Amino acid sequence: MKLSHFFSKQTSNYLSRLQTRVIFAKFYVSLSATPTSSRFLLHDSRNFHIPPILILPINRVYFRYPPEVKFISISTDPKASSDVAEETDYAMNEFLSRFVYIMRGKLNEAYPDCDKPTIDGMLLIIVQKVVDEMEKGSLEHKISEASASPSQDFSEDLWKTVWEVSKTVCEDMEKETRKEKMKKFLQSEEVKVMTRFASEVGIRGDMLRELRFKWARQKMEESDFYENLERVRDKERAEEEGEVRSEASTNADEAGVPGKKLKVASLPKRHGKIKHKIYGLDLSDPKWAEVADKIHEAEEMVWPQEAKPITGKCRMVTERILSLKEDDDPYQLLAEWVELLQPSKVDWTNLLDKLTEQNIGSYYKVAEHVLSEPSFEANIHDFSKLIDMHAKENHMKDAERILKMMKENSMAPDILTLIALVHMYSKAGNLDLAKEAFETLRNQGFKPDLQVYNSMIMAYVNAGQPKLGESLMREMEARDIKPTKDIYMALLCSFARRGDAGGAQRIATTMQFSGLQQTIESCTLLVEAYGLAGDPDQARTNFDYMMKVGLKPDDRCSAVMIAAYEKKNLLDKALDLLLQLEKGGFEPGVATLAVLVDWLGKLQLVEEAEQILGKIVVQGESPPFKIQVSLCDMYSRCGVEKKALQSLGILEARKELLRQEDFERIINALIQGGFVHEAQRMHEAMEAQGYAASEPLKVSLMASQAFRGKTGKRPAMR
Repeated sequence: MKLSHFFSKQTSNYLSRLQTRVIFAKFYVSLSATPTSSRFLLHDSRNFHIPPILILPINRVYFRYPPEVKFISISTDPKASSDVAEETDYAMNEFLSRFVYIMRGKLNEAYPDCDKPTIDGMLLIIVQKVVDEMEKGSLEHKISEASASPSQDFSEDLWKTVWEVSKTVCEDMEKETRKEKMKKFLQSEEVKVMTRFASEVGIRGDMLRELRFKWARQKMEESDFYENLERVRDKERAEEEGEVRSEASTNADEAGVPGKKLKVASLPKRHGKIKHKIYGLDLSDPKWAEVADKIHEAEEMVWPQEAKPITGKCRMVTERILSLKEDDDPYQLLAEWVELLQPSKVDWTNLLDKLTEQNIGSYYKVAEHVLSEPSFEANIHDFSKLIDMHAKENHMKDAERILKMMKENSMAPDILTLIALVHMYSKAGNLDLAKEAFETLRNQGFKPDLQVYNSMIMAYVNAGQPKLGESLMREMEARDIKPTKDIYMALLCSFARRGDAGGAQRIATTMQFSGLQQTIESCTLLVEAYGLAGDPDQARTNFDYMMKVGLKPDDRCSAVMIAAYEKKNLLDKALDLLLQLEKGGFEPGVATLAVLVDWLGKLQLVEEAEQILGKIVVQGESPPFKIQVSLCDMYSRCGVEKKALQSLGILEARKELLRQEDFERIINALIQGGFVHEAQRMHEAMEAQGYAASEPLKVSLMASQAFRGKTGKRPAMR
């Protein structure tokens, strides 16, 4: 924006007329009567000492005008022209008023002996020179660059003072304009809403005032940004329109010139063999043909071909394949389908996808057959996918068969295949193969994740090797992989069932450090571990601690504690515990009563055991199957033949639920009761279940048969 925008043409003419007619006359008269003449302002500073107030330091001055002051081009509308003139005159008057006011003060300080007419004359000359420079458009350039050369009329120091005053005036005008604009935004509706909300939430005083000004300032800056953006857009639009007009006029001129031909671009004619060169590379070399082939192959992988349309007889064969039953043989139909369609891998994939959606039973057979088809071009991903599907369905033999096919095709199992094998073998309980797949994974540089660790730990737990599972858990913690609660509970349960109190205590402590709270189940397993380890006192300590932390023992927990006392035959402590629990409102359930029946049966207290058994029946629940082992043992040892054989019949009917220790207990009781024939029959059932008799049991069986051979009679029965 030029400085001349501050002055209208009328004002410039007015100043010129004023200079030539009236004020210059008075000014020159006053100059002749004044010892300090303003003419010294008009010649070089070498002949006159400038007062200190006018000798200002030369700094880089950046001079700009308030962007809020807009000057609109004069319109043909008289009303619009008058509005623009009024706006321009207002800005000009404001600038001149401030400029003259400041310059008058500086001149009064520099020339205190001069009277008012002389000062007015000086001001008039300065203002006229400023107006002239503004008309030339050079003053603002000098101000912005701060490198102006001394004027022919004014000294260099005076010009610097003029620049400084002009800069100060423009800054003051800009501040005033922004202040007025700020007032408008302070009263805007959005700022009022935010201020009202702030006052409602409890903001008062200076803080509310600062927030209000901050919001108004942000709105003003946002408005300025969009105004500048619109101004830039208008300018660019005008430039583009000007370029279009100039091009149109140029084309019209060229078209109107006779004899001038337009240039037509065409390809050159080929002469000889073309050599394509791009930045020095000779693309005619045969190696670039190989590169192009590889690129096409890569494109086929990224953008696969579409499947061929299936019509006519081929469509009928496809429908028959999709409707196959699981026991049907698909190979003949597949051979016919291949002959009709001549499929590629895309067609095979399309068929397998349809089988997955419509007939998953036949999918596995077809997919396995497809792996050996040359047109399918099976890769390691195809084998891995089928192995993973078999592994998830626990089809271990099928997965191993596909794995064998994969190795026959010289494909080593990849990481995804090995992970699927680890999960499959762990779930199937095949620890050796699971360990082999796990170690192969590690050898390939794979760092096991949570799922792989979980499968291997469960494999160790199921195989009865919780210590190896614990070592993997420690490895997880070292790698900042937090074990899940299921892993902790599986290890704790395995240690407890094996009677390893130390291992169970380590797992329980680790659970507490990991942030897992103790539960009834974890406390029960810890009590069970100490009970099976033969330490009922420590088991009772954990039992009491559980009650102390606010966990109320359930029926299973109390049964485990009674079983710990049973192992050491501490009947008095067991009865004291039951009395204490009954005072707290506890009623023994089936699990606790079953332990008491077993304990009393070992003591051959038949009547007391039958009373406890009656309480189980009164509760409306059928006695657990394991209690039949206790009853058979008790009745056999006591010689109650009828009830012993009755319990034995129940056990033989469900012998698959018996463990090795159950078989040995029953056989020993039958031998002791004189039921040698029944003992021999149970021994045969034991071997049929895959359990081998211990040496003491074999000796007992041989001795009972020898004794039976001599006497030929059973002992007297009750």
